[in-house]
Amino acid sequence: MGLSRVAVVASAQTELRGAWSGAQHIDLISSVVASVFKGTGISLDDVDFVIDSGSDVLDGRSISNCGFLGALGAHHKEEARVEEDGLWAALYGVNKIRSGASSVGLIVAYSKPSESSVDAFWNAQVEPFYQRPVGFGHKAATGIQAQRYLKAHGGSDRQLAELVAARWSAAEENGGVAIDEVPNADTVLESGAGATPLTRLMLARPVDGAVAVLIAREDIARRASRAPVFITGMGTSMDRHAFGTRDGATLASAEAAARMAYGKAGWSDADADVAEVSGSSAVGELMAIEALGLAGAGQGASVATSGKVAINRSGGALPADPIMATGLLRLAHAARQLSTPELYGLNGGAGGPTKAIAHGAGGVGMQSNCVFTLEV
Repeated sequence: MGLSRVAVVASAQTELRGAWSGAQHIDLISSVVASVFKGTGISLDDVDFVIDSGSDVLDGRSISNCGFLGALGAHHKEEARVEEDGLWAALYGVNKIRSGASSVGLIVAYSKPSESSVDAFWNAQVEPFYQRPVGFGHKAATGIQAQRYLKAHGGSDRQLAELVAARWSAAEENGGVAIDEVPNADTVLESGAGATPLTRLMLARPVDGAVAVLIAREDIARRASRAPVFITGMGTSMDRHAFGTRDGATLASAEAAARMAYGKAGWSDADADVAEVSGSSAVGELMAIEALGLAGAGQGASVATSGKVAINRSGGALPADPIMATGLLRLAHAARQLSTPELYGLNGGAGGPTKAIAHGAGGVGMQSNCVFTLEV
């Protein structure tokens, strides 16, 4: 007997804001959990397990998910915590269903970086004796990556700024992101130092928010959704912890994760119509695009906004990075672009998209990467 096929049935997200000052974690979580079941015919009683992604460090207390079990709908249910981006939680959930151990799963990821020191969160993840005392962290690693990438492949500040401006515009239109004013390329270039050579707006913006994704075995998914989106491949890989030993101009772990996912899906390459890609900076997104095989080395900018694959119609992570939920958001948006492409300005019907890639990244300098392939 083969493994069960698993599909994304539905998803829900809060608005992504620089600060949800009037809402607590439980408010954001309960909002998406209550919304994700609408129109599916599935209720919380049908859910076999709940897997949540969050960070004790960002939340400011140990085993912080224990305070959110009611909001998660996990009371008297099997519940697990993944202290990593929510796309890894989805991977765990998919494997539980594929194994035959469960039928319906609820994946929830959330973050409120507005209540924390984001730099301290990243600094806590680096080597503790030599790097941490001098303040090395994600921002410094991101700047070094950008320096190495631009030295290896060229590219201008104007190119990066135009990419950022395009992503913010897409987020305002399709991403459910609260934005006061969409920056143009000049505003991006003039936004002040971020991590040399990157300006502040070239770095992904931390935001508060939550997302829930409902997954189910094929027979249940077909009853619950008119357009279930099947997860056909998954891959994950982790690069070296020591940042100085990595190849700064590429994301080797993203390449490995993509190969694994494409192989499981039976794809020979990045044979997709749409892609939702995470990136901790404008250069990080270009590196991810290239690592996923959507462009050759140094050619990410040429396909980022005008290639044959529609990349980050949601805006991606640059305008809205809820840290622990960013990859799960990419999965949610990729699935929606296959099931309701017209909402993203894509063709529907027979000529609409049928395959998608969702990518998540975690760790300092995008050390860990996870890739999903989706098909309808």
